[in-house]
Amino acid sequence: MFNNSDLGAEVYKSWTAVQKRDEIAKLVEGYRGGLPVGILCNISELIAGSRKEARKHLHAMLTLEERKAAVEGESGGMHKIVKLFLL
Repeated sequence: MFNNSDLGAEVYKSWTAVQKRDEIAKLVEGYRGGLPVGILCNISELIAGSRKEARKHLHAMLTLEERKAAVEGESGGMHKIVKLFLL
């Protein structure tokens, strides 16, 4: 049996930088439409290949105001995780 997230991560590794950016852009639009920020961060990291790369994409695609609002809207452990990605 294999883990779906592992399968996705393997597929994303074969994508070009442009494909990764485009897919993360779709997630950002989904976030703006109601997708939870935790899912945005988690899947962006899987697609980008690292938290550092996901962070670069998210900073480029979300305004500072959007990023601050996302962090302020979370609490507990999720607050810490979202803060690592967005601030």
